[in-house]
Amino acid sequence: MSGSNEQAVAATPELDEEQVREYIKDNGDFLQRNPDMLDYLHISHASGSAVSLVEKQVSVLRERNVEMRHRLNALTVNARDNDHLYESTRTLVLKLLEARDLDALHRAFKDSMATDFEVEHASLILFGKPGSEGDCRLETAESARIEIGAILKGRKPMCGVLRAEELGFLFPESSDIGSAAVVPLYQGEELGVVAVGSSDANRYHSGMGTLFLTHIAEVIVRCLPHMPRSGAG
Repeated sequence: MSGSNEQAVAATPELDEEQVREYIKDNGDFLQRNPDMLDYLHISHASGSAVSLVEKQVSVLRERNVEMRHRLNALTVNARDNDHLYESTRTLVLKLLEARDLDALHRAFKDSMATDFEVEHASLILFGKPGSEGDCRLETAESARIEIGAILKGRKPMCGVLRAEELGFLFPESSDIGSAAVVPLYQGEELGVVAVGSSDANRYHSGMGTLFLTHIAEVIVRCLPHMPRSGAG
C-alpha cells in the first residue's frame, strides 16, 4: 500500500454505534435498498436463538399494540366515569336549585352523595347558631376554626388523610374514615364546608381532582342567600 493510501485510511474516522443508529433512523428504507444486509443481522430471543428482523418487528408491533390497547381501555373507563360524574352532578345541581329551605338542600346533597355518587360518608356543615330544628347541621364559625382551621384558612379543596380532630368534626357519626375530600364554602366570608369520606385511606389523595365536588360546593354557596336560615347568626 502506498504512503498516500495509508494516510487516507488513517484519516477516515471510525463509525461508532450512535452514528450508525442515527443513520438508520434517518434512512428508514436502508434495508429495503440493501436487502443483502439482512444476512448479517442477528437478533436473539430470550432463548438465545437468532430470529429474522421481520419477526422482531412483528414482536415490537405486537407489544406496542397491546400497550395502545391498554391505554385506550384506560381512556374509555375514564370517559365512562366522567360521563357518570357529569350526569350525577347535573342531577344534583338541579335538585339543589329546586330546594326551598336548608333541610331540602341538605337532603338533596346527602341523598345524591349516597345514591348517585356512591360515597360512603358525606357531610354538609353550615356556619351559624346551632339549633335543634331541621336536619341541616349548623355550627359556629368559631368552633369550626378550632377544629378545622387549617382547612378553612386555605379556602381551597383538600384531599387526603386528615387529623383525627378534623375527621371527628366533619364526620362525628363515623369512626372509620381513612381519607376525605373537603371543600370550604366561601363567598366573602366563611359559610360552611362540604366533605366526603371513605374508609379506604387511598380513596382520596392529594393528586386527585376535585372539579365536581368544587362545582357542587359553588352551587350550594349561590343557593344559600335564598334560603331561610332561622338558626343563622
